Amino acid sequence: MERLTMQIILILSLVAAAIGSGLVAGIFFAFSTFIMTAFSRIPAEQGIAAMNSINVTIVRSPFMGLFVPTAILCLVIAVLALIDWRGGASFLMLAGAALYIFASFLSTIIFNVPMNDALAKVGGNGPEAVQLWTTYVRDWTWWNHVRTIASLLASVAFVRALIIV
Repeated sequence: MERLTMQIILILSLVAAAIGSGLVAGIFFAFSTFIMTAFSRIPAEQGIAAMNSINVTIVRSPFMGLFVPTAILCLVIAVLALIDWRGGASFLMLAGAALYIFASFLSTIIFNVPMNDALAKVGGNGPEAVQLWTTYVRDWTWWNHVRTIASLLASVAFVRALIIV
């Protein structure tokens, strides 16, 4: 019975993490492929205002109810992979968890959030604002590409682990 319970928890965790990381990848993909490009085409003052509005809104949105719990699920999956090693499935579980936790979740905290905080302190369209905006769009988008790819690969790893488990 205990083994069956652990199997059910593992499968449900993998399904939820695959869906969560896939949805997060989709959100990040939108920013990487058209949102930031659109923002870069408008005057810096408007782009800054739009991005600052998104940054305030996102922390109070359902996105946080997806982004953070998916990271927690990844920790659970990593622990389950280690306490009951299942060969290739456990390797995929650890790979997916590491990709999401390090390259998606922690890179957001380490790179994107500080850039967002710096952007929140800037207003107007003077030379400093324009320079910061230009640098912000380039650097933020690069790290967003990392987050997009990592979240997508994590989702793929969790789906593949589900097939093996």
